[in-house]
Amino acid sequence: MPGKTRDHISQNESLLFEMSSPGKKGYQLPDLDVPQVDAAEALGAANVRDEIEDFPEVSEVEVIRHFTRLSTWNYGIDLGLFPLGSCTMKYNPRVNEAVARTEGLLWAHPYQPAEVAQGAMEVMAHLEAALAEITGMDAVTLEPAAGAHGELTGVLLIRAALEARGYARKKIIIPDSAHGTNPATAAMVGYSVQNLRSNAQGMVDVAELAKLVDEDTAGLMVTNPNTIGVFEQDIVKITSLMHEKGALVYMDGANMNALVGLARPGDFGIDVMHLNLHKTFSTPHGGGGPGAGAVAVKAHLEPFLPAPRLKTVGGQWQWDYNRPQTIGKVRAFYGNFGVLVRALAYIMAHGGPGLRNATLDALLNANYIRKGLEPYFDLPYKSPSMHECVFSDDRQAKLGVKTMDMAKRLIDYGFHPYTVAFPLIVHGALMIEPTETESKPEMDAFIQAMIAIAKEVESDPQMVLKAPHHTRTSRVDEVGAARKPVLRWKPTTLASKAAD
Repeated sequence: MPGKTRDHISQNESLLFEMSSPGKKGYQLPDLDVPQVDAAEALGAANVRDEIEDFPEVSEVEVIRHFTRLSTWNYGIDLGLFPLGSCTMKYNPRVNEAVARTEGLLWAHPYQPAEVAQGAMEVMAHLEAALAEITGMDAVTLEPAAGAHGELTGVLLIRAALEARGYARKKIIIPDSAHGTNPATAAMVGYSVQNLRSNAQGMVDVAELAKLVDEDTAGLMVTNPNTIGVFEQDIVKITSLMHEKGALVYMDGANMNALVGLARPGDFGIDVMHLNLHKTFSTPHGGGGPGAGAVAVKAHLEPFLPAPRLKTVGGQWQWDYNRPQTIGKVRAFYGNFGVLVRALAYIMAHGGPGLRNATLDALLNANYIRKGLEPYFDLPYKSPSMHECVFSDDRQAKLGVKTMDMAKRLIDYGFHPYTVAFPLIVHGALMIEPTETESKPEMDAFIQAMIAIAKEVESDPQMVLKAPHHTRTSRVDEVGAARKPVLRWKPTTLASKAAD
């Protein structure tokens, strides 16, 4: 219902240190039935201490309740919609987890010799083949550990290929609608970055691109669909233009969620791209855990791929280290294997038609939200949306309320905030991506919450400016927290607070 929040009980939670009382224990041990051993004698006095300084002393039930309550504070994709645009926070089907826990795969060790790792190697080979088919590319490496790592690998491949021609060139052109890691990646590989402004439709300006490309241009890094959720309609012209000048085209594949089964980057002239398996192929995402940034290339870049490569000899999988032009290893071993298993499980569970349907659902959901919110929020770029839509806070900013304020208020309605103030080419951006996994009722609830907030801005802006209201803490000093973080708890902290 408009204006209604998803109420929940919010119980303050003390630190374990605050619960601590001397002598409390979370365990009971029976009396010794063997001779007692002096630990200092057995282990050496230097290796033994009587107690851990300031270690909390709590009971078992206090520990259980403390961590169980903390677990209920988390907002996750299993609880509701994550509208984070450009992040593709989608639900991970449990069948992926079941497959990844198959005993022979779960306990695979990277030091196993090839003859006893044939199954694991075949899984990787199948995944490489599937990703090559999906992208329209000729070869895939699974080594890179994440999307930005895949970017780095891709630009290293471009540099290696150009060096093999005799001149690595000096600069990379990057549109202002590209992902933010692209300029850093190009700089890390040794290239200078030349920015390219978008046209009025939010796409690459082909005429301006033609002016920038010269004999010193190594390549173009393009995100497609780009960060405002718009497909680069002139992508074939763009790739042809770059190739005519001897430059290569790298595509950031973070938004492949909008293309799988509908369009293949290899078919419109991309030379190299990465795939975020956690975004497009439903493997675990975020939290500092494992990821995978597979890189796909056209045949002319295959000799430069990281070593080793999979090959078959006499019907057996082997690792091919004889790669004279390789850029070398980019990661220990051969990629995050458990993540790769999950990605293949997702692809095989859907099949070609299922993956295409997932893409169509992602496009439908994003445009459904766009249409629902267009009357209430400014839409700077009118080009058709793909998997995400990007609004501006211009209408609300005139009343003193900005995108961050509305994102904070959205928490009160039980939703994770959308992506705030990105991409930078949209002032005060509200970037929203529902993905294909959300139902119509869930999206309707989100739309109604956003509409309610837009109306609050007009009728009671302070309600939004002071949000969130139903969380354990309200507005926090984010600048202060970043500049003066408290990284270690001290017993004196509570005493000083009490004195204050």
